[in-house]
Amino acid sequence: QVQLVESGGGLVQAGGSLRLSCAASGRTFSSYPMGWFRQPPGKDREFSARISWNGGSTYYADSVKGRFTISRDNAKNTVYLQMNSLKPEETAVYYCAASRTLFTSRIRDYDYWGQGTQVTVSS
Repeated sequence: QVQLVESGGGLVQAGGSLRLSCAASGRTFSSYPMGWFRQPPGKDREFSARISWNGGSTYYADSVKGRFTISRDNAKNTVYLQMNSLKPEETAVYYCAASRTLFTSRIRDYDYWGQGTQVTVSS
C-alpha cells in the first residue's frame, strides 16, 4: 500500500513557476512509476507527466512539454513537478499517482492517488 500527499500548490501569476511535491509512504515507492495529472474545473482529469521507477525515463503531454519537469528522489520517497511559464488555463487540481506495474499515461493504470493540490494561475 502506498499513500501519496501532494503539496506546493497555490496562487501564481501567468508566466510564473511552482514546484509541486508528492511525498509517498511505503517501502515499495522506489519501484513504482509515478505520474502527475491535473483536473481543471468542470473538466476531466488529464495526464501531464510521468517518470519511470528509477527516473531514467520521462514523458510529457504535448501541452506541458518544455515547461514542466518531473523528477524523483527515491531516497526521500518524493516525486516533483517543476512548472514554469504557467498559463491561466492550467488552473487545476494537480494529482500525483503511482502505478504498481506500468509506465503509462493512462489514468486507469494508476493504482494509488493523492488527494490533490490546487494550482491557480491568474491572468
